[in-house]
Amino acid sequence: MQRKINSILVFGLGKVGSLMATMLHETGFKVTGADVQIREDFPFAVKTLDVSSRAELTTSMQGFDAVISCLPYSFNIGVATVASELGIHYFDLTEDVPTTKAIIEMSKTSSAVMAPQCGLAPGFIAIVGASVASRLDKIRNIKLRVGALPSNPTGLLSYAFNWSPEGVVNEYLNDCEVIEHGQHKWVSPMEWLEKIVIDGIQLEAFTTSGGRGTMCETYAGIVEKLDYKSMRYPGHAQLMNFFFDELLMREDRQKAGEILVHAKPPVSDDVVYVHTSAEGWKHGNLVREEFVKAYRPVEIAGRQWRAISWTTAASACAVIELVSNGSLPDQGFIKQEEIDLDKFLATNNGRLYSGQAHGGKIVVG
Repeated sequence: MQRKINSILVFGLGKVGSLMATMLHETGFKVTGADVQIREDFPFAVKTLDVSSRAELTTSMQGFDAVISCLPYSFNIGVATVASELGIHYFDLTEDVPTTKAIIEMSKTSSAVMAPQCGLAPGFIAIVGASVASRLDKIRNIKLRVGALPSNPTGLLSYAFNWSPEGVVNEYLNDCEVIEHGQHKWVSPMEWLEKIVIDGIQLEAFTTSGGRGTMCETYAGIVEKLDYKSMRYPGHAQLMNFFFDELLMREDRQKAGEILVHAKPPVSDDVVYVHTSAEGWKHGNLVREEFVKAYRPVEIAGRQWRAISWTTAASACAVIELVSNGSLPDQGFIKQEEIDLDKFLATNNGRLYSGQAHGGKIVVG
């Protein structure tokens, strides 16, 4: 089958961006990576670029079939706007709700795909959540839970900032979209604390912003309750509420992120927990369907990658593959929950999710 996407420009060559570019290159796409500064050698073409310059963006994007933004979310609207104007497929990883809403509006008049929120959460978690819910005749509730954690935590906070501190602070402080008692509403973050146990590991989960994507819109009027929560080790939520509320660090998000990363820098040995469930009726009986996995670091293209990096990158790469092979529409906004899980797992990159719960060596392509 002829590909609909051949050439891809990847903006941002940080932890996830460089991995995405590598995986797409290994899958056979013609990849070019772009960043303000190139700090290492890559097996694909690279260019330096100031993404704050609209003129540079427009010039750099011409001739590509698709772009993916792995930049801080504040740059995404600018990249998406130019992509839409040029008729180039657009993908990103953002969890920021206002940014996503702006891009969805662009998609209404775009001649190409506009697909924000293609990472882990939002992204893969919505694909899995919809798949689990589809097993039921009538759905009562859907619970989406994701935790990106150090495998061997230390200290009271029991955390490491392997992901963007800016993104983590936002999801801890921005209001959260939920469905409760059948009503579509917004609630405060870091609340609705619950206990979860996965493989004997006790975790806590609490509301955070952004991870559910467009699930609330899709399931409004269908379910009694739908929410997304982040999972952490016990005690984390209480300490973060103290940090943001009693120490007033919510008043300076940038400084809060700097303090947290300085205290809890990234670790190499991490784990990503995914716990998704749907309750409802099947053949007249009330049942609970689940998808529960623990994903560990893997080796890709000769290099070891953190679990949070490859689970995020693989999801977005799989969505690009599905658009390219015609399994998804080639125009307009793509809801992650409308992506078929089996087709997702059958892609070169999506298959990493199907058998890598305990790590290993992966060859993409």
